[in-house]
Amino acid sequence: MSAESVNTAATEFYILAPEVPVPERTFVLKHDETFGLFNDFGDIAAGARHEEGLYHQGTRFLSRLALKLAGGRPLLLSSAVRRDNLLMGVDLTNPDIYLGGNMMLPRGSLHIYRSKLIWGGVCYEHLHVRNFTRDPLDISLALEFAADFADIFEVRGEERRRRGQLHKPRVIQDAAELAYQGLDGAARRTLIECQPRAKRVSGSELQLEAHLEGRAEQVFEIKVTCAIDAQRSAAMSFQSALARAEHSRDAGSRLVCGVETSNDQLNAWMTRSAADLNMLLTETGSGLYPYAGVPWFDTTFGRDGIIAALECLWLAPQISRGVLSFLAGTQAMRDQPERDAEPGKILHEARRGEMAALGEVPFGRYYGSVDATSLYVMLAGAYWRRTDDLGFIETIWPNICAALGWIDRYGDRDGDGLIEYQRRSPHGLLQQGWKDSSDSVFHADGRIAEGPIALCEVQAYTYAARIAAAALAQALGHDDMSRSLREQAHALRERFRARFWCPELGLYALALDGYKEPCRVRASNAGHCLFCGIAAPEHAESVARTLGQDTFFSGWGVRTLADREVRYNPMAYHNGSVWPHDNAVIAAGLSASPAKDLAVRILSAQLDASTYFESSRLPELFCGFRRREGKAPTSYPVACSPQAWSAAAVFSMLQACLGLSIDAAARQIAFRYPQLPPRVERVSLRNLTVGDGSVDLTLYRYSGAVGLNVDRRSGKLDVAVLT
Repeated sequence: MSAESVNTAATEFYILAPEVPVPERTFVLKHDETFGLFNDFGDIAAGARHEEGLYHQGTRFLSRLALKLAGGRPLLLSSAVRRDNLLMGVDLTNPDIYLGGNMMLPRGSLHIYRSKLIWGGVCYEHLHVRNFTRDPLDISLALEFAADFADIFEVRGEERRRRGQLHKPRVIQDAAELAYQGLDGAARRTLIECQPRAKRVSGSELQLEAHLEGRAEQVFEIKVTCAIDAQRSAAMSFQSALARAEHSRDAGSRLVCGVETSNDQLNAWMTRSAADLNMLLTETGSGLYPYAGVPWFDTTFGRDGIIAALECLWLAPQISRGVLSFLAGTQAMRDQPERDAEPGKILHEARRGEMAALGEVPFGRYYGSVDATSLYVMLAGAYWRRTDDLGFIETIWPNICAALGWIDRYGDRDGDGLIEYQRRSPHGLLQQGWKDSSDSVFHADGRIAEGPIALCEVQAYTYAARIAAAALAQALGHDDMSRSLREQAHALRERFRARFWCPELGLYALALDGYKEPCRVRASNAGHCLFCGIAAPEHAESVARTLGQDTFFSGWGVRTLADREVRYNPMAYHNGSVWPHDNAVIAAGLSASPAKDLAVRILSAQLDASTYFESSRLPELFCGFRRREGKAPTSYPVACSPQAWSAAAVFSMLQACLGLSIDAAARQIAFRYPQLPPRVERVSLRNLTVGDGSVDLTLYRYSGAVGLNVDRRSGKLDVAVLT
C-alpha cells in the first residue's frame, strides 16, 4: 500500500480536536436517542467548543443556547450533574449592572438556578429566579438559540459537498421553530417554548421578563423538542418529566447487585460507572443496549456492546440478553461488499443520521468488524453459564449457528484455519479489530501490514467462541456438533501457538499479514489471549510478566503498545495510549490464576487515575505518558466520556481480583485465589442473584489472605473459595 493511500485512510474518519482547548467543563445528559453536551453555564456554544449541542438520532438540533441577563452573561457560581445523571444544576448570579454610569444592581443580588433534564426527545429546563434584595426589581432575561442541524460526522470533521435546506426560523403560537429539510427527505425541527409565555419570541431568542418584589421569586419552564417528520414527543411539565425519569431509574435499576468496599474512592468510581452505564443503556426494539459513548459513538456498536456486557455480566446479566437480542436482529443476511457484510456476520455499528441514510458514510448499517461475530458467540456462552437461561439461547440458536458459519466460510478467507480480514468497501475501515486506526497493525520496522490480516486476539476469541458453542450445542442435544466444535477449537489452539508465539518478545505476535509474516510488535492485543484460554500456561506467564514491565505499564495501566516500538506515541489513539477496557480484558484473563499481581496492579492504577477525572469518570482512553509524582494522567482530547466499555471496566477488574465465577446450572458462586488490592480491606456484595437464589457476601483481608462471610442466603446456592 502506498503512503498516499495510507494517509487517505488515516484521515477519512478521523475525529478532529479543537485547535485551542477552551477551559470549560463539558456536562452530559442523555436519554435513549437524545443527548446534550453543555458547558459550565448550562449553555451550548458550538462555535467555541465544536462538539457542544443537543443531539437527536445522530443530528445536532441545537448548536447555540445562551442565557443572558440584562444583555450580558450571568456570573457562574457552580454547576454539576446529579450522581444518577438525570439532572444538571447550575447556580448563577448577576454581575454589577450599571445604567448610565450608575450602578443599578450590585453583584450577587439575584440567584438564578437552572435545572436541566433530557427525557423522551425533549430537553427540559427549569429556570428559577430569586430576588435577594428588599426592593422590587424588573428582570430581563433572554434565551438565545440556533440550530445548524449538523450530522454527527460533520461535527467530527467530515466535509460535505451538499447539504439540505436550512429554513428560515419562524414563530408558531408563542413557540420558535427551527427547521431543516435533509437531502435524505427527512424534515427535522427544533421547537422552543416557555411557560409562562415569553414576553417576546423570535426565530433566535425568547425574551423573559419578570417583576419581582423584594425576596420574591419566579419560575420559567423552557422546553426544547426534537422532531423528525411526524415523530414528535408530547412535551410535559418539567416535574412530570422528572418524575417519569426517576420512576424509570428506580424501577429499572440495571445493576441489580450492590457492590460496596472499604475504600471511598473505589466506591465513588463504581457509583459513577454504574450511573454512566444506566445512562448509556438505550431502549431498542430488542431490549436494552449500551450505546458505545458520548458524543461520537452514541449508537449501537457490536464489539463495544458485547465487551461492555461481558464486563458487567456477573452483576447485570440482563444487559447481555439485550445485546444478544439486538445483534441477532441485525445480523447480516446477505453479501453486501459496500457494507463489508456477509451472511452470519455481526454488526459493527448502525447510524441514523442524514449522512448515513444517504450513504455518504458507510455506517448506516456497517459490518466491518472481524471480531464481533466470535465475541457474539462468546457472550452467548457466558450468558448461559451465568443464568442457565437455555430457553433464551434456543431462540437465538439459529443466529449462533449463522455466526459460526460466517467464521468458517468467510472469516477464514484463505483456508489456512485462521480468521483474517480485508475490507471490501473502499470507504470502510482499513483495520477491523478493536484497534481500528489505520496505522495500528504494522511490522517491527514500522511498515503497515498488508492484508488479509489475522490478529492474535481474533484467533483467541474464535477459540473461545467454539468452546462456548460446543457447550451450548451439548446442552441443546447436538452432541455431534459439540464434538466437532471442540475439535476445531483444539486445532486452532495448536495452530495459533505454533504460528503466533514470538519467544524474543515474550508475547504473541500482534498479527500475521497477508504473506503470513508475523508482525513482531509488542502490543496489548496479546493480553486478550489470556482472557480466552488459548494461551499455553508457560506463554500466559510470559505475557503477564511482559505486560507488567515498565515498557508497557505506564503507572496508570497497560499501554496499547510498548514504548520501545517504532510507532509508539503516548498521544496516539491506539499506539501507546491507555484504555480502561483493554486493561479490564487483560485483568480478566488472570481471574482464575493464582498469580493475580498484574490484575491487582491494573485495578490499583486505574483507581488512582479515577481520582483525577471529573466525577471519578474514566474516559474512553487517556495518554500513555509515564506516571509522574503529583501529575495527573494526560487526557486524550477527543475521548468519549462517558463510554460504555470504560464505565463497565471497574466491575470486570474487581471480578478478576476476586477470581469470581458463577455457574448457574450448578448453583455455585466461586472465588478462585481471591485477592484484594492495597487500600481495600473489605468488599461487600449485596443481592448477588443466581437463578431463584441470592446471597449477601463480604470478603475481607485476613492474616495476609482473603476471608469470606456469607451474610445472607436465599435459595439453594453454594459459595466456595478455591485456592
